[in-house]
Amino acid sequence: MDTAQKLIERRQAARIAAEARAAGRRVVLANGCFDLLHVGHTRYLEGARRQGDLLIVGINSDRSVRHLKGAGRPLMDQQSRARMVAALACVDGVVIFDDLDVAALLDELRPDVHAKGTDYTTETVPEREQVRALGGEVAIVGDPKDHSTRDIIAHILRRTAGEPSTG
Repeated sequence: MDTAQKLIERRQAARIAAEARAAGRRVVLANGCFDLLHVGHTRYLEGARRQGDLLIVGINSDRSVRHLKGAGRPLMDQQSRARMVAALACVDGVVIFDDLDVAALLDELRPDVHAKGTDYTTETVPEREQVRALGGEVAIVGDPKDHSTRDIIAHILRRTAGEPSTG
């Protein structure tokens, strides 16, 4: 499948999720910036996909990444980040959202499962009560949080500055 076909608008994502639920399929929503795709991201998304039958990934817009991550971010524009995530076999659809949090997207998609990475626990996920109120559950997926875009950027900067690498 052409990855562009996996890039969907919010209304389309809501329709796809509703149709999947009506057909008895379990809908999973994962979200993030995915600014520099790394193995932690792929393990997170593969773990999210194992939670259900349809995985929709919310990608923060360029504006929201700038707000959340600060100056110099994102490294890649939202369309590039979305296409990279869409290229993963475990991902069924990708929607770009401009909000600073995922609350509105949760309301629109009403996923059965909201998947978060291992930097959270089920009790520290900010949206946990909203997900429960929508009839869904929170799942913590992926490998231990020892990969980050921030650390990769720091590593690259050290290498280009001629400093010894630590990893």
